[in-house]
Amino acid sequence: MVKRKIIWSQKAKSDLFAILEFYHKRNGTKVYSKKLNSTLRKSVRLLVKYAEIGTATDFQNVRNLIDGEYSIFYKIGTEQIEIITIWDNRKNPDSIYLKD
Repeated sequence: MVKRKIIWSQKAKSDLFAILEFYHKRNGTKVYSKKLNSTLRKSVRLLVKYAEIGTATDFQNVRNLIDGEYSIFYKIGTEQIEIITIWDNRKNPDSIYLKD
């Protein structure tokens, strides 16, 4: 079993920051943002051990791990797992963009 390294794309970092910032501004406190960040990062860490836990998508080599109201899209490589984007499942699915 190969232990893969987690790599975050710039888009995934930006998406995560935007989600956390939204809740910080809406709630006026970082408590929920910190909890959500912790939850999402735990899910990402699961991928190191169980890379294929997510569902295959229509995009080549892209899988989707659903965590509550969010989807974590990622690619599995031989030595790394790339987090492509974090998607709020309440958004219009037609507006999601993943490079193929």
